[in-house]
Amino acid sequence: MLAMSLEALRQLLAQGLPVGEFLDQCWFLARVTTLPLILVSIPFGMVIALEVGSLLEQIGAQSQLGAAMVLAVVREQAPVATALLIAGAGGSAMCADLGSRRIRTEISAMEVMGVNPLHRLVLPRLLAATVVAFLLDAVVSVAGIAGGLYFGVTAVHVTQSSFFSTFAELAQLADLGIALFKAAVFGFLAAMVACYKGLYAKGGPKGVGDAVNQAVVVTFILAFFVNFVLTIFYFNFIPQKAI
Repeated sequence: MLAMSLEALRQLLAQGLPVGEFLDQCWFLARVTTLPLILVSIPFGMVIALEVGSLLEQIGAQSQLGAAMVLAVVREQAPVATALLIAGAGGSAMCADLGSRRIRTEISAMEVMGVNPLHRLVLPRLLAATVVAFLLDAVVSVAGIAGGLYFGVTAVHVTQSSFFSTFAELAQLADLGIALFKAAVFGFLAAMVACYKGLYAKGGPKGVGDAVNQAVVVTFILAFFVNFVLTIFYFNFIPQKAI
């Protein structure tokens, strides 16, 4: 899968970017993932506010809810939620599209005509998923923090001023940087797996269905494993702020 993706990226230098296909894929991914991501992030932020707020109330530090929310939502929840929706909604559609083209022999026809499917089909999807995941991470972060703010004010009874005033006590610019980097990597992984499974699907319509299922499962496993590895590197190389 990685070799296929690197070969597709090499085509970017050799033949340029198919701009039309790239923009179509960006619009498609943004259209099918933005609203579900917001709807997932708001209750996710509420759950974090409930869990963390209950703990902070027990030790009399509920004013620190804002600091905890920023770390939980921005650093972890936003990139992972973005990966899951990009893989589940966008990646499955990519895999089904390429798999359908494969079993209808459209991919073979492109190769016979001298059109490189990695350049024409795979490259735009890889770049589109990476860019859209990078941009959607900010939307997910805002939605998650908004959900946490609402629940913190109504249930934990913190004031809005204390919620926002503690934002910078534990968080730092590097937290946003690693979150955006994670989201971009997860988007690339989702497109990489989806394109590989779709491009090499076989066995007719049933094979396409199996390829879509495998693409989603493999992407989830890779995303959580890569998230673990990136988090280890982040904590080892970036000094953390203390209260």
